[in-house]
Amino acid sequence: MKLKVMKQQSLWWSISLLIILSGLIAMAISWTRPDIKAPLRPSLDFVGGTRIQFELDCAVANNCDQPVNVGTVREVLDKQGLGGSSIQVVGQNQQAVSIRTRTLNVDERTQLQTALSEAVGKFDAKTTQIDTVGPTIGRQLFTSGMLALIVSFAGIIVYMSFRFQFDYAFMAIVALFHDVLVTVGMFSIFGLLFGTEVDSLFIVALLTIVGFSVNDTVVIYDRIRETIILNPERHIDDIVEDAVNQTLTRSINTTLTVLLTLSSIFFFGGETLKNFALALIVGFTMGAYSSIFIASTLLAWWRRRNGQAIPALATSAPAIDASVSSEDA
Repeated sequence: MKLKVMKQQSLWWSISLLIILSGLIAMAISWTRPDIKAPLRPSLDFVGGTRIQFELDCAVANNCDQPVNVGTVREVLDKQGLGGSSIQVVGQNQQAVSIRTRTLNVDERTQLQTALSEAVGKFDAKTTQIDTVGPTIGRQLFTSGMLALIVSFAGIIVYMSFRFQFDYAFMAIVALFHDVLVTVGMFSIFGLLFGTEVDSLFIVALLTIVGFSVNDTVVIYDRIRETIILNPERHIDDIVEDAVNQTLTRSINTTLTVLLTLSSIFFFGGETLKNFALALIVGFTMGAYSSIFIASTLLAWWRRRNGQAIPALATSAPAIDASVSSEDA
C-alpha cells in the first residue's frame, strides 16, 4: 500500500502542532508551579541540593505490607521544615521513596531518616542513596548541554548545505526542532502528571535524538535528490511521495529495532536509566515521524511556494544534463 504523504500533509502538520502546543501549555503551567518554577521539573543535577532515596527493608516482618504513603512522608517533611521538597514514590511495588530537597548536612539527613523510619517503616541501609550537588555545578551542566545542542544544530546546517542545498538544510533543522520540542513538551507533561524529572542524561538524550533523526532525514532527502536528477520534469509532490515510500520500510524497520532495545532498557534497566530510555523512545519515534511526514512535506511546500515545483521548468537553461541536475538538487 502506497502512503499518501502529500495529499494529507495538513493532517501530519496538525498532529505535530497539537502535540507541540500541548507541551508548551504544560511548560507554561510548570513555570507557574511553586514546586517546579521551570518549564521542566529539574532534577538535582540542575538546581543543586540533596536527593535521598530510602527503600523499605522487606526482611522485617510486615514492613512491606503497604506501599509508601506520600501523605505520610509529606507530613514528616513539613515537621522537619522541608515542606517545599519534591517527593516521588519509586520501586516496583512502591516501597521506596525519593526525596529532593535543599542541601542537608549529615545531622539533618540523619534526623530526617529517623523521623521517616518511625512514620513509614524501617529502611534498608544497603539501598539508601544520598546525592548532593551544588547549584554552580547544575548551572554548568545546563550551559554545557545547551551549548552542545547549538553546536550540533550549526554543524548539521553546514553539512547539509554542502551535501544538498540550503532549503534542504533549513527544513531538516525545522524537523529537528520539532523532535526536540515534542520530547521536551512530553517530559513537561510527564513532570506534571507523574513527577518525572530531567537530569544531565536528558541533554545526552536530546543530542542522540538529533543525530538519529537527521540520519533518517538525510536518507529521504538523498532519494529525493536522486529522483530529481533522473526525472527533472516530474512535479515535486510526486517526487517526494515516491522517495518517502521507497525508503519507508527501511525507516520503520530501523526505528522498530531501536525501540525494542530502548524498551528493554526502560523496563529492566533500573531507575537510573528509565527516564533516559523514555526520552529516547519519545524522541526516536517522533524523529521517524518528522523525517517521513514533516521534513519531506515541508521541502515540497517550500519548492512549490518558490516556483520550483517542477525542477526542469525552474532552471533558466533550456536543457540540462545529469551533472547540472545534481547541482540543482
